[in-house]
Amino acid sequence: MNDNAEKSLESYRSFLLLSEIAGEEPLSQREISRRLGIAVGLVNSYLKNLVAKGYVRVKNFPSNRYAYLLTPQGLAEKSRLAYQHLTYFTNLYTVARQDYLALFRRLKMEGVRRVVFCGVDEVAEIAYLSLQEVGIELAAVLDDEKAGTEFFIHRVVSPAAWPRDDSATVVLTSMKRREQLEAVMIGLGAAKGNIFRPGSLAAWEEP
Repeated sequence: MNDNAEKSLESYRSFLLLSEIAGEEPLSQREISRRLGIAVGLVNSYLKNLVAKGYVRVKNFPSNRYAYLLTPQGLAEKSRLAYQHLTYFTNLYTVARQDYLALFRRLKMEGVRRVVFCGVDEVAEIAYLSLQEVGIELAAVLDDEKAGTEFFIHRVVSPAAWPRDDSATVVLTSMKRREQLEAVMIGLGAAKGNIFRPGSLAAWEEP
């Protein structure tokens, strides 16, 4: 991941953390970790940074328990990030919708009738909507981090647990982890020529 993408991811995670903390319920690091699906250690690192900037304050409870609350400065920062990310995701939706639609139409013309999605994030949902327009069947959804969850009518499975089909057409449907997921699939024996991603989306970065 390049520096710009890393900064974008940090900004997005900060926004998610501030949004969770903005609720009326005091939250612990473990609870924030569970809600956002990221490691407790990573939550700790982000919270320390937000506290240092004055966006979050720590509240002590009995029995050495702590909770995190948003400061007025933190509320203003959350609003700023919300606008930034709303603009970004609106643009992302337009680009991703067009790109996946073009990719699926090309695959259908080449005789592809079934595809496997690899990666579950906001881009995967956009890809699924585009897939419905073209009429290609979604055979499976793979993602280590989301294994066991539901993706529309499919249960997400780990790539390693998927009954391998060397002829399967794999479509990368994560923007942030596409290189990682492609490497995983190749490591499991998938042919690089059977792994696809939309062209312009591959270079898409959050401002």
